Amino acid sequence: MLFRCIQFIFLFLFCSSNLFGKEYNVLDYGAIGNGIQKDTEAVQKAIDLATANGGGKVVIPSGKKVLIGTIFLKDKVTLYLENGAVLLGSPAIEDYAINTHKNMYKNEPHMDRCLIFANKASSIAIEGYGTIDGNGFPENFTQKTGRPMLIRFLNCTDIHINNVKLINPAAWTSAFLYCTNISVSGISIKSRVNYNGDGLDFDGCQNVSVTNSIFNTSDDSICLQASLPNKPCKNISVSNCTFESKWAGMRIGLLSRGNFESVTVSNCTFKNIDDSGLKIQMNEGGKMKNMTFSNLVMKNVPRPIFITLAQQKACVDAPEEMYPVGSIQNFIFENIIVDNEDIDKNSAIFITGIKGHYIKNMVLRNIQLHFSGGGTLVDAKKTKVKEYTLDVLKDWWPEFHLVGTLPAYGVYARHVKGLYLDNVHIYTKNEDKRSPIILDDVAQDHISNTFSNYNLLTKTQLIRL
Repeated sequence: MLFRCIQFIFLFLFCSSNLFGKEYNVLDYGAIGNGIQKDTEAVQKAIDLATANGGGKVVIPSGKKVLIGTIFLKDKVTLYLENGAVLLGSPAIEDYAINTHKNMYKNEPHMDRCLIFANKASSIAIEGYGTIDGNGFPENFTQKTGRPMLIRFLNCTDIHINNVKLINPAAWTSAFLYCTNISVSGISIKSRVNYNGDGLDFDGCQNVSVTNSIFNTSDDSICLQASLPNKPCKNISVSNCTFESKWAGMRIGLLSRGNFESVTVSNCTFKNIDDSGLKIQMNEGGKMKNMTFSNLVMKNVPRPIFITLAQQKACVDAPEEMYPVGSIQNFIFENIIVDNEDIDKNSAIFITGIKGHYIKNMVLRNIQLHFSGGGTLVDAKKTKVKEYTLDVLKDWWPEFHLVGTLPAYGVYARHVKGLYLDNVHIYTKNEDKRSPIILDDVAQDHISNTFSNYNLLTKTQLIRL
C-alpha cells in the first residue's frame, strides 16, 4: 500500500511537471533582486536554459526588484512575475542592446532600443500579478540619449500577456511587429512619465485579442498599424477595456502602407482623452474595411469619431514618391454615448475623405452626443474647412488642429459616399449658433430619426455643401 502511494506521488509530480513546465527562479541563476545590482545575465541565463530544455517558466519572485537591461525572450518560455515582484529597467541607455530591430516611424530612431525583445519566437508569454517598470523618467532617457521601449516582439507567434502591470516606459510600452495569434488580458498600463507613451501597438499583426485591460497613457492607448505593404493588420478584437490618454484612445492607421480588415471594438469606456476617442487614418495607400464599434461610453473625449483619408508618409522606410490614395469603407458605429458637456466646442464627429476619393459606407446608429455648445455666428459662417491636401499637411500628420473649429457642432462629414445616420441624438449644454449636421460632398446619405436638443431634424435643417 505504501509503495503504491509513493508511486502515485511520483506519478503526480511527473505529470505536474509536464503539464505546467519546469520553473526557473532567477535567484537560482545569480540574480540578487535588490534593484541596484544588474541582474540581466541571470535572467537571460534562466531564459536560455528554459528554452533549451523544451520550455518553462522563468520566475521573478515576489518581494524582489530585479534590475535588467535588454533581455531576449525565446521559444516556449513564460516570463512570470509573482505578485509583488518588479522587473525594473536599467536607467543607463548603454544597457540596452542595439540588435532589437527598430521603430517603424520616420524621424524617431531614438526609440529603436527596448527592454524585452523576441524575434521569430513561438509560444511566449509574460504573465503574473507583478510589475514591469521601464524606469523611463526624463532624467534617465531623453531623445538625445535614446528612449527604449518596454517590449518589442518581431515575427513571433502564439503570444500571451496576462495580468501584469506595465508602467513607466521611456517611449512606447510595446510594439508587436508582424506577429500572429496574440492574446492580451487583464493587464494595466500606465505610461505617463515620458512622452510618446503608447500602450499596445500592433503593426501588421493578425488574430489579436485584447480584453479586460486598463490604459492610462501619454499617447495612443492602442494602435493598429501596417508599416509593410505585404503585412496586413486584420482579425483584431478589443473588448471590456478602459482608456485614458493624453492623445487618442484608439488609433487605427497612420502607419498604413498595408491593409486593415476585420476589427471589432466593443464594451469599452473612454475618459479624459486629449485628442480623439476613435482616430482612424489611412494615408499611406493601404485599404481599410469591415470594422464595427459598439457599446461604448465616452466622457471628456473630443472628436469621439475622427476619420481621415489623406496622403502622407509616416513610415521610416517610405519610398521617395508619394503613396497613392488608399480607401476606407464598411464601418458601423452603434450604441455609443458621449458626454462632452464640460470640454470645449470642438467635439463634433468628423469624417473627411479627399476630393475625388470618397470614404464609403459609414453607419452611425443609436448614438447620444452631449456637447458643451458655445459655437458663435462667426463659427457658423465658416464656409471653407481646410482639406488634408499635401500643401496643408506638408511634412506632418492629418491632425485636427490643421482644420480648426468646425461649422457644425454634431457631425461634419465631407467626401463620403453612403452615410447612414439613424436614431442619433445631439444635445448642447449651451446655445450654439452652428448647424448640428453639415454634409459636404456627401452622396447617397440617409438621415432618419435624428434629433438636436429633443427636436427632430428636418431636411431643411441639414446643411449640404
